Amino acid sequence: MALFSRAQQRPEHSWLAVVALSIAAFIFNTTEFVPVGLLPNIAASFDMQVAHTGLIMTVYAWAVTLFSLPFTMMTARFERRGLLACLFVLFILSHVLAAFAWSFEALLVARLGIAGAHAVFWAITIPMAVRLAPEGKRAKALSFIITGSSLATVLGVPLGTILGQAVGWRTTFGVIGVLALCILLLLLSVLPRIPSTVSGSIKVLPSLLKRPQLLYVYATLALVIGAHFTAYTYITPFLGEVGGLGETAIVATLFVIGMAGIVGGIIFARTSDAHPTRLLIMPMAVLLLCLLLLHTLSLNLVGMLTLALAWGVAITILAMVLQNKVLEVASDASDIGIAMFSGVYNLGIGGGALIGGQVIMHLGLPMVGYVGSVLAVLALLLFGVLGRKLWLKPVRKPLV
Repeated sequence: MALFSRAQQRPEHSWLAVVALSIAAFIFNTTEFVPVGLLPNIAASFDMQVAHTGLIMTVYAWAVTLFSLPFTMMTARFERRGLLACLFVLFILSHVLAAFAWSFEALLVARLGIAGAHAVFWAITIPMAVRLAPEGKRAKALSFIITGSSLATVLGVPLGTILGQAVGWRTTFGVIGVLALCILLLLLSVLPRIPSTVSGSIKVLPSLLKRPQLLYVYATLALVIGAHFTAYTYITPFLGEVGGLGETAIVATLFVIGMAGIVGGIIFARTSDAHPTRLLIMPMAVLLLCLLLLHTLSLNLVGMLTLALAWGVAITILAMVLQNKVLEVASDASDIGIAMFSGVYNLGIGGGALIGGQVIMHLGLPMVGYVGSVLAVLALLLFGVLGRKLWLKPVRKPLV
């Protein structure tokens, strides 16, 4: 009980608390994307096709989409430290179920539990980090969270893939659960009590949905994330079966994609103010090019690693640019705006995974990149039709 009784005595602003939240972001992003490297192993253990096991990505992502807004509103007035602890308990118990999943259906139930925790976690973590940072250091606090989430794809996913390939995918989920328990104890030891300060109400939702800039951002987000995950969800079997690459090369590719996320974050931080439009349109064009060249360059490791670097940079910049625009356009209801962003992002993940699975079954694994590129083309066309006019349009002060 000492951990709880001392919570009120901890400093209101603490870099240690912000770092702890970034570690929490690392474990949440790791478990979201680690199945990308384990789909063949999961498919083999349940005697299923890889295209069918991709449902664990689709179900997870769409559950987050459905849960994000209602769960965020249901917990809007909860004290944040206690709420975060409850989310971690759900997260840990769900990983225990995943580690002992006796059927694919049981694994799906476990992923639903993790998705429930995920839906609220991302809606509250960024505002918590901003509040905990010392005065004048809010942007740096946000960069800590972004770094933690990026490191998940740099270290978490490749290491989880290596572990799963070596001793079984269930072990990967079990280890994530144990690490989450350690992180929970860390959070309880460093976080002060954080009363809720609701920055938005459900009553503002109709107003948000009437803002053309916001709708454009969400539509573009769904298209580019859908394009990305149509191919990325199945990157492990693609590289093995189509590219003929070994397990070490596949892990190296996953590592480069993740490392590229950190590079993308640096580029965004340094150029977002000077080149807001270029930072949207150029990564979309790079994403399109990467998807079109995926089949060809996967046949050569050097070419594939080069493509992985460009691909990771592009998708990271796109996500950050679009999220930044949401914070700008929905500044009067940032919690709801971010919850909707998370929901749409995961709609794109689930949609991309589902499309990719259908492509594999009906057109073949080599076609996932080409079909994903169609969504990237639609995103570029949407910019030409609407985005060009809306992107730099001054944000109208919301009516209260």
